[in-house]
Amino acid sequence: MKKKQSKSVAKVKPRANSNGSKRSASLPQQRTYEIPDHRLEKHEFIVRQVSKGKDEECCYEVSGDLSAPAPPIRDSKYLSKQQCIEIYRWMVLNRRMEQALENLYKQGKVVGGVYFGLGQEACSCASAYALHKDDWLAPMIRNQGALLVRGFEPRDMMMQYMAKADSPTKGRDGTSHFGDIYDRNVVSPISMLGDLIPVMAGVALGARLQGKNIAVMTYIGDGGQSTGVTYEGINLAAVQNLGLVLLIESNLWAYSTPSEMQYCVKDLAERAIGYGIPGVIIDGTDACQVYDAAHEAAERAHRGEGPTLIEAKMMRMKGHAIHDAADYVPKPMFDYWRKRDPIARFENYLVKVKKWLSPQEHQKLIADAEGYLEKEREIAVNSPMPAPETAEGGVYCDDGCHQIKPKYGMPKLRALKSAATQRKEEAALHFK
Repeated sequence: MKKKQSKSVAKVKPRANSNGSKRSASLPQQRTYEIPDHRLEKHEFIVRQVSKGKDEECCYEVSGDLSAPAPPIRDSKYLSKQQCIEIYRWMVLNRRMEQALENLYKQGKVVGGVYFGLGQEACSCASAYALHKDDWLAPMIRNQGALLVRGFEPRDMMMQYMAKADSPTKGRDGTSHFGDIYDRNVVSPISMLGDLIPVMAGVALGARLQGKNIAVMTYIGDGGQSTGVTYEGINLAAVQNLGLVLLIESNLWAYSTPSEMQYCVKDLAERAIGYGIPGVIIDGTDACQVYDAAHEAAERAHRGEGPTLIEAKMMRMKGHAIHDAADYVPKPMFDYWRKRDPIARFENYLVKVKKWLSPQEHQKLIADAEGYLEKEREIAVNSPMPAPETAEGGVYCDDGCHQIKPKYGMPKLRALKSAATQRKEEAALHFK
């Protein structure tokens, strides 16, 4: 009979490496990251699928504490008074523009559907505000606030949805598929969810080959992050140590599917551990939290320390698109998140808590934004529709129609070795 051997397990305390990760001393090739959670409240409710009757369709019900008041705004570690007011203005403009788009749709002036980011203005505007001019942005269909921050005008979005001749795509697209890779460093949204992630990883890789470390930011929803290309893109950025800043807009519903029926992890930021990159959880309705997390991730990218995954918790307060009434969402959930309206909370923070805006100054800010938006709407409405004879233009690129120049200059070429030297260094293969 063999003698039973006792086993001793050495507990090794992880030590921090140069970029802040926890590296095990016994397993130097493996890394794990803690997932900090900067929220001032943790949501404790569950959505379940139920059936009320034998012949009735399934629906959802929510259980948990939905009576809690909204938490305060967390003070930013980086934003000044003026910067907070600027972000708030972008958020107000974002919402007012989407309201104007909804009215244009109801008037029959919009071609196709409209996709709203109601309740996500803080995430779109504050994250884009954290980027430098040389950084790159790839918004999704709900990140129209990010486009405003990046330099597009409200008329651009409105004309685009109305397919006007003066729109960014000259009437060839009825949604937000447009960008500007020349002046604003904005990559157009891609309808295939997740595909922007490897594209932006490629942008970061291309910049690094030219000797620059930049931040490249894009977004994905809690449903879209389950796609295979999302995993491939993040993994590429992780392995190549590229400056990808990925914001998961964890808005609780992937079209009509609740988060509880999409994934088993408690928080999507936990998936960053599997890639060996930092992850962080924030309140997506708190502009200060969004900015701080995006700023720190962008600075990591500028230092050449690789990608960051940010999970922003919030809720999409409209259906998937304007045609979707979102009847599948339990009404108590809407009531709960309505109390966490990012614009109302930020207004209270600026006017009543910090007193950085007087009531009169706040009223003037709102009036100026609405006056500016009304002028933009008039320009968009009065823009002509494309002439029929222009339909063939811009479909194919004719020879010499335009020239694509390298963004960061030509890479330096290494001197090629001579054929004799190359043959000398080659290892011979011998087969028996």
